[in-house]
Amino acid sequence: MKDDKEELKQVLAEQPDLAKIKEQNISNDPKPKKKHKALIILASIVGVLVLTFGIAAIVGGWTGVKSTAEFITRQILGMSWLNTIIGAALSVIGGSAFLGTWYGGGIQFFLYDTIKIIFLLCLLIFIISYIQSFFPPERTKIILSKFGGLKGNMLGALLGTVTPFCSCSSIPLFIGFTRAGVRSGVTFSFLISSPLVDLGAFILLASVFGFPIALSYVVVGLILAVIGGVIIEKTGVGKNVADFITEGEDINIDNIELNRKDRMIYAKDQMLATLKKVWPYILIGVGIGALIHNVIPQAWISAVLGQDKWYNVLIATVLGTPMYADIFGTIPVAEALFTKGVGVGTILAFMMSVTALSLPSMIMLSKAVKPKLLASFIGIVVVGILIIGYVFNALNFLFI
Repeated sequence: MKDDKEELKQVLAEQPDLAKIKEQNISNDPKPKKKHKALIILASIVGVLVLTFGIAAIVGGWTGVKSTAEFITRQILGMSWLNTIIGAALSVIGGSAFLGTWYGGGIQFFLYDTIKIIFLLCLLIFIISYIQSFFPPERTKIILSKFGGLKGNMLGALLGTVTPFCSCSSIPLFIGFTRAGVRSGVTFSFLISSPLVDLGAFILLASVFGFPIALSYVVVGLILAVIGGVIIEKTGVGKNVADFITEGEDINIDNIELNRKDRMIYAKDQMLATLKKVWPYILIGVGIGALIHNVIPQAWISAVLGQDKWYNVLIATVLGTPMYADIFGTIPVAEALFTKGVGVGTILAFMMSVTALSLPSMIMLSKAVKPKLLASFIGIVVVGILIIGYVFNALNFLFI
């Protein structure tokens, strides 16, 4: 078990260290400032959005609101203008007929999605990590331990949205919460939602699929996390964790008070660490998406994942499980499948299985929990993903 503990500690050690950041800057930084400025900035952003949509509603009614939302989705979040520029540049280089070829369209898709996703990824991870710096593990443990019942599960799922961006990074935090005596239902609600749902995923999904699908993904992801945590706790299987977790020394990051400069440094380090970890998966995902979008015939996709196939969600779930990627690596593949007419439920099932049930993360989790708990966790998540997939496919007409 010593090797298991050391490996899990190594995963945590790869994350930016708040204590070191504080130590490096404590000699010349002012005392930590109040958090009111962050609230003022957040309130200002919300106010600008409300004002923008309010003016749109007054000028154009519901049509004006829809047009404004579409502009934000396509031009600001989706960066459609970038696709236009890339297309124009490729036409100049390769001729007017270049984009009409499968390889020309594939190159355009690859360049556009790679630049867009990496830019939005860096921006969003920086912002989210700044927010995350207010919720270090020790503080999160204290918050989670104060709530019981369904409220605790809901809070655990919500806190998962502002924590690490893949399941392998979430597992050491799950161990720390378990050692601190946080209820098993709460810790598993956190463990399910942490890789599955975060603010960055919501914005990126909105940039590709629009706000209705993005919001639906976040909502069903949180519901799955809450229900999964409740089942694991109520059945009693949540007690089947590895002995070294309950008996060994705690693995955590000290609860350090940071000022604004510390948080900026932490956000930058987290952004660079996340980009270093996920960029290969982004390139692979965009490459697969380009092939699906420009090479593979729609008839082939429909034959396997078409709306009329009862097994489409099941296949998507099975295909996604062995992969190792975070939500950002799955988006270009999901985008390509969406353009080929694959149902929303099938796409959601694929993305959820990749992020929540990847084989490497399940191997690491198997070192922290006993087989009975691992099997229960996988079974609950798989059944939840299948239900979500089939329900959303039945409601596919609402998203098209």
